[in-house]
This record gives sequence, structure tokens and C-alpha cells, in this order.
Amino acid sequence: MTDLEADLRKVVRGEVAFDVTSRALTTMDASNYRRVPLGVVAPRDAGDVAAVLAVCRSHGVPVVARGGGTSIAGQATGTGVVLDFTRHMNRLVALDPEARTAVVQPGLVLDRLQEAAAPHGLRFGPDPSTHSRCTLGGMIGNNSCGSHSVAWGTTADGVRELEVVTARGWLLRLGQGWAGAPDGLRSLVDGELARLRTGFPELPRRISGYALDALLPENGADVARSFCGGEGTLGVLTEAVVRLVEAPRARVLAVLGYADEGAAAEAAAGLLPFGPLTVEGMAADLVPPGAAAGLPRGGAWLFVETGGESESEARARAQAVVRAADVLDARVVRDPAGQRALWRIREDASGTATRMPDGTEAWPGWEDCAVPPARLGAYLRDFRVLLTGHGLRGTPYGHFGDGCIHVRIDFDLLTGAGIARFRRFSEELAELVVAHGGSLSGEHGDGQARAELLPRMYGQDMVALFERAKAVWDPDDLLNPGMLVRPAPLDGNLRFAVLPREPVDVAFGYPSDGGDFSAAVRRCVGVAKCRTTTVPGSVPGAGVMCPSFRVTGREEHSTRGRARLLHEMLAGELVTDGWRSTEVRDALDLCLSCKGCRSDCPVEVDMATYKAEFLHHHYEGRRRPAAHYSMGWLPVWLRWASRLRAAVPLNALASVGTLAGVAKRLGGIAAERDIPRLARETFSGWWRRRAPAPGPGRAGDLVVLWPDTFTEHLSPSVGRAAVRVLEDAGLRVALPPTLRMRGRPVGDGRSRSAAALLTARRGRVCCGLTYVSTGQLDHARVVLRRTLDLMEPVLETAAPVVVLEPSCAAALRTDLPEVLHDDPRAARLAARVLTFAEALERHAPDWTPPRLDRPAVGQTHCHQHAVLGDAAERRLREAAGLTGDLSGGCCGLAGNFGFEKGHFEVSAACAREQLLPAVRDAPEGAVVLADGFSCRTQLDQLAGARGRHLAEVLADHLEDEGRER
Repeated sequence: MTDLEADLRKVVRGEVAFDVTSRALTTMDASNYRRVPLGVVAPRDAGDVAAVLAVCRSHGVPVVARGGGTSIAGQATGTGVVLDFTRHMNRLVALDPEARTAVVQPGLVLDRLQEAAAPHGLRFGPDPSTHSRCTLGGMIGNNSCGSHSVAWGTTADGVRELEVVTARGWLLRLGQGWAGAPDGLRSLVDGELARLRTGFPELPRRISGYALDALLPENGADVARSFCGGEGTLGVLTEAVVRLVEAPRARVLAVLGYADEGAAAEAAAGLLPFGPLTVEGMAADLVPPGAAAGLPRGGAWLFVETGGESESEARARAQAVVRAADVLDARVVRDPAGQRALWRIREDASGTATRMPDGTEAWPGWEDCAVPPARLGAYLRDFRVLLTGHGLRGTPYGHFGDGCIHVRIDFDLLTGAGIARFRRFSEELAELVVAHGGSLSGEHGDGQARAELLPRMYGQDMVALFERAKAVWDPDDLLNPGMLVRPAPLDGNLRFAVLPREPVDVAFGYPSDGGDFSAAVRRCVGVAKCRTTTVPGSVPGAGVMCPSFRVTGREEHSTRGRARLLHEMLAGELVTDGWRSTEVRDALDLCLSCKGCRSDCPVEVDMATYKAEFLHHHYEGRRRPAAHYSMGWLPVWLRWASRLRAAVPLNALASVGTLAGVAKRLGGIAAERDIPRLARETFSGWWRRRAPAPGPGRAGDLVVLWPDTFTEHLSPSVGRAAVRVLEDAGLRVALPPTLRMRGRPVGDGRSRSAAALLTARRGRVCCGLTYVSTGQLDHARVVLRRTLDLMEPVLETAAPVVVLEPSCAAALRTDLPEVLHDDPRAARLAARVLTFAEALERHAPDWTPPRLDRPAVGQTHCHQHAVLGDAAERRLREAAGLTGDLSGGCCGLAGNFGFEKGHFEVSAACAREQLLPAVRDAPEGAVVLADGFSCRTQLDQLAGARGRHLAEVLADHLEDEGRER
């Protein structure tokens, strides 16, 4: 233990963490920069903050305050001690509806304040796109804004008083009339009145530098306002009194379509006289495939939100905007769900923009400069010329009504030549912004990305005044040094510099990242959507990512945290033992492999795949956990049980507590779990003895029904029901071949010789899911190649492959072609995979399902949500009269995860978040739907509820309607 760590532990009541994991998690924010801290402290109160500052001052160690870690300019990283306010100092202290104020701690997430204020018809005005995870302290530090700033201004406009601790330990209460000003600040301002009155550009989004003009007498000598945007360099915030604004009772969204972003930018300023709540702009390049269906015709759009006391009033204002706007097309959206869907496209742009349309990486650095709104169109034209001149690409979007532009640019930050171009471009763009009367930062602060260039905006004399102001607040330069004044170079401390330059030897193909595992890890840019938490009353079905973080609230259990640890593992500076790292292993241990990040993360980080890759290398040549053998090899054990006709005796033994306990201990299974019962007859056994379905329906399309392990051995009723429904729909059902031919085909390339038939080997198809999820990728490859051999005759036909278990369908769609990326048959089989509902929709479009006319509850399987999509399932439920939406989230069992020893509490907590409440609060007569075996098992074991596959529900009602077989 270092002297610094020991001294901190003596005086701090909160957590003091100098371990590798804690440090690795805070090396980066959402910027291009990386700094390795000495340690992390989670203070409990202002006293802890003062104690940390005193100890660090005595040791000469800098201090960096950190909230959600979503800063884009690098100001939430540092080499000393990082203060993490999200752990303890995250409360809403008080809310006064009459005074329209709230008292908040710096670690409070913005959405928690908005939820508390909403019942009173109030809200905090600024709302960055990261509102679900950014903190009030971070917003004050950066003077954040968001989409509603045209109506309600910046964070500084919403601040009344601030309680801060200075680097010398003074506790100050900042406000107007010089309240709380440190000694020397007033005399500094009085001596520079002329410079302060003339040295700041007039525009709504001027965030760069210190807001010293707020200290002018005509501006109320507002010390609290001048502190906003200080990026943690002046003092450490411990509490804030913020102003709330009245939220409109009704909102309507007008989406205006333009030919390109230039035309949209030219139009934005002309809409401000209509008093809109937002004027946001984005271009078609940032719209994900399929999402454009909800947008009007055009190549770029303005999102103009209007408010009113009633929907009719808000709609009238929106229609007035549409009439006044010169547009190609427009759409006025009134329903809240439709508005949320469109806003989600805009809010995800900060992540979507990190990839160009061709997959090339793009990075922040010039994320949010701002110009006067009337000059935005001209600025964007010049910006495009500058981009082209440097051979760069980027897609601008952002707060067009405020003249603030976000853009991620395809800088090459991996090579010396690329970094040199990054610097030249930055210097020239700074000149361009200043030429248009703009600010280098319009929202996210200067940080390391732009502080070096502040003299180009303000001149050397004003920057020297900033340095003097910093010295008044922090004479020891203890707080966040290198930011704003005496800055670090904009091309130093780049996070990519430590990564290996040669591709890492890996098992998966990583097709979206050119086969490069480092590039896959680089996908995580830190926007931290995975840190979003849910609360009671939140919208069901809002997403899956990240269930373990929502349960534990710890950064290492978020997708971002795990990606940071993998980054540091590749860097080898902090995490020094590579694939053998226990820090990475422990962080990944609570990853459910739900695949939610694959769809919910704006940059499609795929932590389930990264986890499987890591486990593959971590245990290579070593003994694995018992659960990897018991559950990873589940298909083998269940096939042997079937061959030996051992289902009945095994079920009997599992019902004996002591014997089951021994089996669970040996198998690494949680003691709290019941061992699922084996079916007395497998699905394939039933299939072999059943009579073929008669009737004209057998002339329909051929579909191959996949007998996954769960359906085959544990839930054969699902398979039987699916056959019943598919045949009722007129389809011909077959199962995959069980003979694997040896030798080459003869004649027409399809026929086999008699010798080949005689030497054929029997086998069963398998998606390899259990081997992949436990990182046994060598064995997964063997199993999957054997499966492809068996499926070759099917691949020679046009028959689709219908998979009933969502996790197995997802494995065949994604894991199969990524594990066997060198086998073209893998992609062919993946393309054939259909869900039960997709098969009915595509191959029996005229079939009418039975009418149930009942409510439905349950949960969309996490792999269905993330990989397969559930649009066809929704349409099938609607056609069958099953009403209501299924919940989102993850059931928590997640295959082997919830059965593994040590995971039960997290598993159950995941289920309690959405699934169990949805079933508990179900209306009378509701059907409980759960297409996944894990989901059904979790419902049974935790709630005593019987979940059913949609095929089972439909098959039962076919019988009720008496349809002929």
C-alpha cells in the first residue's frame, strides 16, 4: 500500500480503491484521451471531499472530479486521484415545487431529477442526449446544454447556488452578488472590466474558456454562473441548487425534410421566432437501416418540438412551423411513442456517428463547436471544404437552432502521419470557427481536445487572464491540471497509442472490424448508454443492456467498464497478464451474454462475443470451472441420458435433496436452483413414431424444424406444438438429417456412392451455443463443422430452417458465421434461419391463426431483441388477438449464467426488474408468453408461473377450434 493510499484510508469514510480494476475503469472518458490514475475515491460527503483534497495537496497529487464519465474532450481523466461521485453522493436532497428549485448532489443522474420533478409539472431545462446516465455535477462542470437549449438555455442558466470545496479546503457557497467568491477574485475582475466586456463573442452556445463575464456587475456578479463550465479546475462541487422550469402539458414533434444538411442549417435560424422547444438537425448518414421509415422524404431533417397547454395548441404551433418552413416533406408526430422512437434516432447519433457508412472508424475531437445560428449554413459549407481538403469525412448533426454542431471525423489516430493531420486540421478548423464568430466548444467543454487552441479564439491576453483566475481559485494547480489553462497538447495522451499495432490472434472472425480484436474493443467510445438504469414505472420493453450493471450499479459490470478492461488488457500497462487477467475475468463473470449491447449500444459493442473470446484464451490449456463442463457440455450429457433411457431415474435422483445437492456442488450449480426435469420422450423420438400429417396441406413449402437441445430433451411439447401449427398452415415439416456422409459426391454432385452411404456416421445438429457461451471455442468449431456436414443436403434446397429457441436461432445467425468465418457454408446456413413467426409469415402468408382475444404478458427473449428482432412475433400475436406488449430486459437466467454458483442473486434481481412484475401484475386470464427455455425456467423457479412458447398457445387453440389435422 502506498503512503498516499494509506493516508486516504485514514481520513475518508467512502471507498478508497487503488487496485488495478478501479484504476483501469477510469483511464478514459468518452474522448480520444487516456490517463492512468493513481487511485479512485468514492466520497460519502463534503467532508470526505475536503479530506481527499488535503491529503492529495500534502502529497502533491492532482485531483479530478468525475461524474458519468461521458465527457468528450478528456476532462474526466487524470493521473492523480479520481473522485467518483456516482457511488454515494448521488441523491436528490430536496425538491421545492413552489420555489421551482431542487437541491442535488453532483453524482445524481439527470433522469432521476426529471422523474422526481415530472409529477409537479416541472423539469430541469438542459437535457444532453446522455440524460439517462450523465450527472448534474458533470453537467455543471461542462455547462452542458442539450436539445432544449433554444427554449431553456444551458446548465448555467439553470443554476442558482453551488456548494464547492476549493483545493485549499475552503467550503464556499456560490451565488450572485459575489456570494462565495474566493479572496482575490473580485479585485481581479475589477481590474479587467474593459477586457471582460469586449472579449467574449455573443452567441447562445459559448462554452469555451472561463465564464468570467458572468462576474461583471451588469450580469449580477454571479459567482455560481461563472463556476459553470470550469471543468473541475476551480473547485470541487458537493451540492447544487438548480432552477426548474415548467414543462409543457403537451408536445408535438414536427420533422422537416430537406435535401441536405446545408439546407436544413440555413432554415434553422428562421424557425426560432416561432418559439420552438427544439431545433435539432441530422443527416441521412446517421439513420440506422430500417429507421428511416418513420422520417419524411429528404436527405437531412430538422426535429422541431413545440409545446402547449393542450395537444391542439402544440399541434397548431407545429403546423405553423411546417407552413413557414421551405421543406421537401414534413411529418407532424403527436403520439408520445412515435416521438420517442424518432428522438431515439437523434440521441443515438453520438454513438452511430463513430462509424462511417462503410464501417470506417470516426472519432470526436471537434464534437461541438458553435457559431451564431444565422451563420450555420455558411459555416457548414466552409467546414465541408476543409474536410475535403484534408481528405477527411464526417457527418454533422446537432443543435442547429443554437448553431452548435456535433461531428465525428474519420481521423487516423493510430499512425504518426494520421495524428499529424489531426493536429493540422484542428488548427485550421479553430481558425474557421473563429472567423465565423464562433466558440471552439458549444457544449462539452474544451478539455484537452481544444484548450490548446483557446488563444486563437480569445487571444493571449484573455487566456493569461484565465490563468490568473485559475490561480485565485486553485493556487497549487491541484485540480484537473492540463485543462483549460496551461493545457496538454491536443495530440498527446491519445488512448489508441498503447494498443498493439498488429492484429491479435483470435478465434472469432469479427467481420465488422476487419478481423481485428483491437478494433472491436475500440468500438466502445464511452457514451455509456449501458449505464442507463431503470426505475419503477419505466417504459417496458425499452431495451436489454446492461442487466448486470442495473443490478449492481458498478462500472465494471457495465458494457463500457468491461470494454475498458479489455482495452487495458491489450495495452498491457495496467493489466499486465493479458488473457490470463483475473481482473478481466472477474468483470466478465457477471456478464449474462444477453447480447443486449449488440443492439442497444449505439456502436454495437458485442460483449457476449468478447467474453467468449476471453474465456477461450483464459482457460486454454487449463482446468475450467465445473460449470463449463456440466452446462457447457449439456448437449452431450442430455444425448447420453436419452440413449441410456435414463430420464426417469435421473429425474427421481434430482428430486432427492441430498443427492441433488451433491450433483449441484460437483457441477458448479447454484444451490438455490432446482435441476430441470428431463422429458420422458424426446422430441425426435415423438417425431419418429408419429403418423405423417394427412391432407392437402402437405403440398406447401418445405421447412426444416431445428431440434435444439432444449426442445429435444427438456421442452418437447414446444416442438410438437410447432409441428401442429406449421402443418395447419399448410407447410411440410422435416427435421435435419442425422446421417453425415463420408466421401465425395458423385455424378451430378449431389448423389453419393453406396460406399459413402455405408460409411455414413450418425449425428445430431447443434448450434454450439453452450460451448460458445462458456468460451470452449475449439470444441464449438468441431460441433459446428459437424452440423454443417449434416446440413449440406438442406443447404442444397431452398428450405428455411425454423428454430424455436431464440438463443439457438441467434447463435446460428451470428455465432456460427463468426466462429466458422472460413467456411462459406456457415453464412449460407445463417441466412436460412427463421424464427417460428417469421416462417409462418414468409411461407404461409395466407394462413389465419386461431383467435385467442386475450391479454399477453411476459418478456421478449434478450437474444430475440438483440439479434433476431421481434416484428414478426408482434404481428403474429396481433393476428391471434393477443393484446399488450411484452416487457424488455433480461430474465436473468440467460442459459448457464443463472445456474452457475455465485450468480443466483444477480440472476433473480434481473428477473425482478421487469419480468416478474409483468407477470405478477398481469390482468386476469392473461397468457404468459416466454419463447425461451431459460425464461420459462426462471418464471417457474422464481414465481411459480408457467410460461409458454407462442407455438404452444396457438396449438392449443387450434385444438379448441377443432381444425382438422
